[in-house]
Amino acid sequence: MINKILGVFLGLSCFLGQAQEEANPKKYDLDFNYFYGNIVEHNKDIGHLITGHPQGFIFSYNQKTFGEKEWQRHFNFPDLGASLIYQDMANPNLGDHIGIYAHYNFYFLNRYLLLRVGQGVSYNTDPYDPDANYENIAYGTHLLASTYLLLNFSKKNLFKGFGVQGGINLIHYSNGNFKAPNTSTNTFSINLGLNYQLDHDEEFHYQTERSITNYSEPIHLNFTLKGGVQTSDVIGMDQFPFYILGTYLDKRVSYKSSVHLGSEVFLSPMLEELIYYRSIAYPEDGLQGDESSTRVGVFTGYQLHLGKTSIFGNLGYYVYYPYDFEGRTYLRAGIQRELFKNFFGSVSVKSHAAKAEAVEFGIGYRL
Repeated sequence: MINKILGVFLGLSCFLGQAQEEANPKKYDLDFNYFYGNIVEHNKDIGHLITGHPQGFIFSYNQKTFGEKEWQRHFNFPDLGASLIYQDMANPNLGDHIGIYAHYNFYFLNRYLLLRVGQGVSYNTDPYDPDANYENIAYGTHLLASTYLLLNFSKKNLFKGFGVQGGINLIHYSNGNFKAPNTSTNTFSINLGLNYQLDHDEEFHYQTERSITNYSEPIHLNFTLKGGVQTSDVIGMDQFPFYILGTYLDKRVSYKSSVHLGSEVFLSPMLEELIYYRSIAYPEDGLQGDESSTRVGVFTGYQLHLGKTSIFGNLGYYVYYPYDFEGRTYLRAGIQRELFKNFFGSVSVKSHAAKAEAVEFGIGYRL
C-alpha cells in the first residue's frame, strides 16, 4: 500500500504546490455540504453490498485566485483548496470512509456554477477480511485512492459572508488493483450546504488582461518510465511490480491544451504469474502456461495545462496482445507536474472501462 499512498500524496503535492506559488492578495472561504445518495451498480458483483443510501459531509477550505498568474486568467480564476469527506456507506460490510483531498474549483455562468475536481486518499474502516468480512469484495485495503466531482449552484456572501450552495456529486473509491479484491464503489449523491467567505468586507480585484492570446508550440518528443505494484483479481495471489516504457509526440495547440500520440511497452510479472496459474487451474482455457505477458499499445491523448500542473487522459489499444486480459482497449487518466526544465512527474490510473488495472507512478523527459 506504500506505493499507493505515495502516488496519492504526489498528486496532493502537485495541487498544493500550485497553491503555494500564489502571491498576495490571498483570500479564503469555507464550505460545508451534507450529501445523501446511492451506490451506482457499475459491477453486478457488488449488488449484494447496495442495501441503503450512503450519506455524509464534505468540508472544504478554498484559496481564491485573482489572475496574478497567466493560467488563472485563462481558467476564470479557479480556487485551490483542500477537503475532508466523511461517508457512511449504509452497509455494515462496506464500513465508513474518511478522506482528505486536494481540489480545484472552476467557475461558470458568472461564477454561480461551481465545478470541483478533487483527488486524495481515504481510510475505510472495514475492508475485506477472509474471516471477519468476506462479503466486502469492493475494498481489499484500508487505504484507498479516491476522486470526487462536485457540481453546485453557489451563491456567496448573501448575509455577512454566509451563502448557500447545492447540487450533485460523485465519489469514487478504489485501491487501483494494489491488492485484491478491488471492485471499488461509486456514490452518486445530491448535496446541500453553506459557504462562508472570510474577510468578506474587504475589496479585491481580478486581473483580467491576458498577456498570451494565440499560443502554440512545435511538436515535442517525450520519453516516459512508469511503474508500480499490482495484483490480479485472484484473492491471495502475490503482488508484483510492473514497468511501462513509453514514448510519445505532443503538440501544444493552445495555451490550455495539448494533444498526444504515442506507443508503450507493458512488462507485467503479475500477468505472467496469472497465465501460469490459469493454465493449471483452468485447463479448458487451452493455455500452455508459457504465453508471453508482454503487451504493446498505441495511444492518443489530451492534456489540460494549469500552470506547471496538468491533467491528462489517454485512449489506448494493444497492437501486440498475446494473452487476453481485460480487453484490447484501455484508458488512462492522471495528473502531471513539471519538476524542473524538461523533466516531469506523473500519477495516473490505467483501466479497462470501469475496471482499474493499476496505479502508475511516472517520470518523463521532454525534448
